[in-house]
Amino acid sequence: MVRSTTFEQYSARIEKVVAFLAQRLDQPLTLAQLAEAGHFSPYHFHRVYRGLMGETIASTQRRLRLHRAAHELLHSPHSIARIAQRAGYASVAAFTRAFGAAYEQTPAAFRKRRAAPPTLTRADFDPTLESLMYTAQISTLAPVRAVAAPHRGDYNGIGAVFERLYAWAGAAGLLGAQPVRAFGIYYDSPNDTPAEQLRSDACLAVPANTAPGADMRWVEIAGGRHAVVVHTGPYSELQRAYDWLFCQWLPASGEEAGDAPVYEEYLNDSHSLPPEQWHTAICLPLK
Repeated sequence: MVRSTTFEQYSARIEKVVAFLAQRLDQPLTLAQLAEAGHFSPYHFHRVYRGLMGETIASTQRRLRLHRAAHELLHSPHSIARIAQRAGYASVAAFTRAFGAAYEQTPAAFRKRRAAPPTLTRADFDPTLESLMYTAQISTLAPVRAVAAPHRGDYNGIGAVFERLYAWAGAAGLLGAQPVRAFGIYYDSPNDTPAEQLRSDACLAVPANTAPGADMRWVEIAGGRHAVVVHTGPYSELQRAYDWLFCQWLPASGEEAGDAPVYEEYLNDSHSLPPEQWHTAICLPLK
């Protein structure tokens, strides 16, 4: 009953977001505006949306614009060039390719047929998520103060920042017998933000009297209630754990994501172990 009720609540809120988006297809909406429309935390909204819709916000917007374009081809006197521009395409050629991929015919051929436009549906999401071997533990975590080095760009490139951070820590004599806790904080949606604009921090929890190196700063990783999922395997497979957490666990949990970014803690040494033994804790703040 709880699972059914919470899924329905999340679905109803996502429906409000889609309705809000559909009524403003020509407006430059921000992620924060869409999150607010569904009463979601802006830090986690994109993952919840992708989990329940099976597509990104940008994909939904493109799909809705193409469906509107199909209706205009049938019921308006506007030229194909004007319809293409309104749908967000810079050229008729680009619009023709996108429309053909969705409707399996060119806009001109579609207009000649005058058939009722079929409804474009979202892509089916990965059906194997239910069977993934993950569990989420709700824990009250202590806050952590750490030195952070910023990374801008594709999240897959943060490894180089960690290497620089560890080199600095080693030179400062901070890498002793006890391992230093390492964290990655990810602030933006990788599905709805251009890769070059993504913001993240590579972090090491070092002693409080440490002077940060160049281009580094202290950050406070907030404590409190978190849902924690531990992924075992290469970092390249972490997306599966995120999908399970936001697609399956969160809507069925009765919990609400908090207003703080998700972060990862790297629980063992990736330099000395093979990728299949790497342990990563994904920490989702909860209200």
